Amino acid sequence: MTMLDIGALEDIPRQGARLVKTPHGCVAVFRTATDQVFALDDRCPHKGGPLSEGIVHGTEVTCPLHNWVFDMATGQAQGADEGRVTTYPVIVKRGRILLDSSRLSRAAAA
Repeated sequence: MTMLDIGALEDIPRQGARLVKTPHGCVAVFRTATDQVFALDDRCPHKGGPLSEGIVHGTEVTCPLHNWVFDMATGQAQGADEGRVTTYPVIVKRGRILLDSSRLSRAAAA
């Protein structure tokens, strides 16, 4: 696993997000109110809405365009909506957020 340091946990406000631009696309990195961190593709499969601009509540994020709700742990749309976004392994170590960059390459190739 190749980990990419994308910044300090404190750089992302609680219930907020940070957009990480990679050669393979944009990834939204979220911080919950309890300091859990999740990483998802930034693009909603419904209409391409930027999930990084969505509302974080618990371990879910709501797309800002049409209110689709995604479980940030699984990427699965909740409720009657069907759809999924890719999730990426992320860890916090010594206050730094580390994203698995090798997984980004594999996702882009798929």
